[in-house]
Amino acid sequence: GLLLQYLATDVRWIESRITILPVRWIGLGLMIAAGTGMGAFLFGYPFLTAHAQYVELPLIGPVPAATAMVFDLGVFAVVVGSTVLMQIAIAHQSLRSARLRAREAADAADPVAAAEERENRIEEQAHQQEGA
Repeated sequence: GLLLQYLATDVRWIESRITILPVRWIGLGLMIAAGTGMGAFLFGYPFLTAHAQYVELPLIGPVPAATAMVFDLGVFAVVVGSTVLMQIAIAHQSLRSARLRAREAADAADPVAAAEERENRIEEQAHQQEGA
């Protein structure tokens, strides 16, 4: 759903409503996947040894529960977080390029004001470097 919203709407609209940051999805997924793999060590098995057992749920009955499923959920979180993070980077790049084109158009419309603004920026940077 997040991926489709990024494609269909504006980046700023999505980022104002997103509740979980993609970096946290990646971190949580890595912790789940690594924790599942290391969990086998607690029982004396090699890393990433899968274990399956049936769990009895009321009204449903026996349901298979496997450590591989938990590992897969961790990998899923990493993939979703990485994909959303890449889409954010691409979207922000398109925003920056649009701002650059707008600035270039303004410079072309009034080259004298653009030159003065550049000189002011250079002077401000020089003063900041002297103060540092």
